[in-house]
Amino acid sequence: MTFGIVAFSPDQKPGSSQFRGEPEFLVVGKLRKPHGVRGELIMSVWTDFPERLIPGALLYVGDDHQPHTIQRIRWHRQDMLIAFDGFENREQVDEFRNLILSVRTDERPELDDGEYYTYQLLGVKVIEDATEKLLGTVESIIETGANDVFQVRSSDGVELLLPDIESVILSIDIQKGEIRVHLLPGLLP
Repeated sequence: MTFGIVAFSPDQKPGSSQFRGEPEFLVVGKLRKPHGVRGELIMSVWTDFPERLIPGALLYVGDDHQPHTIQRIRWHRQDMLIAFDGFENREQVDEFRNLILSVRTDERPELDDGEYYTYQLLGVKVIEDATEKLLGTVESIIETGANDVFQVRSSDGVELLLPDIESVILSIDIQKGEIRVHLLPGLLP
């Protein structure tokens, strides 16, 4: 499964009755600190699609989503060094320290069948396939390395952790807003 970190627009809050549909922005990384003297910043990459971060691409910086165009970008160990048009020295980019970088949701890459962005799964109902029992809704996705884990919360607050493996997650239907699961022994609290 492919996931993307969500950046909600000011009027959308996860878990509230106001949250409907898609968020306006998806987070792709975090600017950390200036690097060198040419206006570059170290960027932690949080996207599954770093290949779309190219000169000329438009990114949105900070909580107020200020648009900035990538002037140049290059890998630096596991991070990237990024420079924006109009910023030529270290002092000019210091204001970007520790800010989040986003792209517009409507500019995100299409995913293959069976792949979903995290925001598409949040709030989706989880139903036990055999009994049709509503187990709760997806509250978050935990990345473990081996497989992701769906954190499900019932209406009475009970937490259920479901591994994203074929024997547990039987189907995901975003259009219906439901995930059908098979509970293996030991998964219920």
